[in-house]
Amino acid sequence: MKSTQNLLIILTLLFLPFQGNSQDATDSVNVMFKNGARELIHSAGICTLITLDENGEARARAMDPFLPENDFTIWFGTNANSRKVKQIKNDPRVTLYYLDSDGSGYVTIQGIAELIDDSQAKEKWWKEEWAAFYPNKERDYLLIKVTPKSMEVLSPPRGINNDPLTWAPPVILF
Repeated sequence: MKSTQNLLIILTLLFLPFQGNSQDATDSVNVMFKNGARELIHSAGICTLITLDENGEARARAMDPFLPENDFTIWFGTNANSRKVKQIKNDPRVTLYYLDSDGSGYVTIQGIAELIDDSQAKEKWWKEEWAAFYPNKERDYLLIKVTPKSMEVLSPPRGINNDPLTWAPPVILF
């Protein structure tokens, strides 16, 4: 009888309407996911940039990105004559994939890429260790700016877990 009463109390509590501000709860969960994503991106360092070629085939390559801005905009430097530049001109939809340094989780960002050839931006988004790759920085160096549309985050060590039934990770829409 006692276990039936306990079960009835638990079921009643589960189905009572929540009396708090659900937006506050959603905001705090998003903050946790975004903070976890930032930590993971920092830990990963290198990421994979995936573009679509002229046949719609996915093309992946390792990249050395800058850390994300507050809104998760991501910047890269690249060679102005690279295949990825042609692919982005043809179809700006891209995916970024960061694997946590210990392999325990990942961040995937789907977004829109823009090619930026502005001298001030190129100075801001520059790493001195790239000098050997771009002997003529003004001509050969180009920026890729990725504006996020959505982000998936999975990081069990950071308390960010997938759905146990579908394995779908949490998604943040921008």
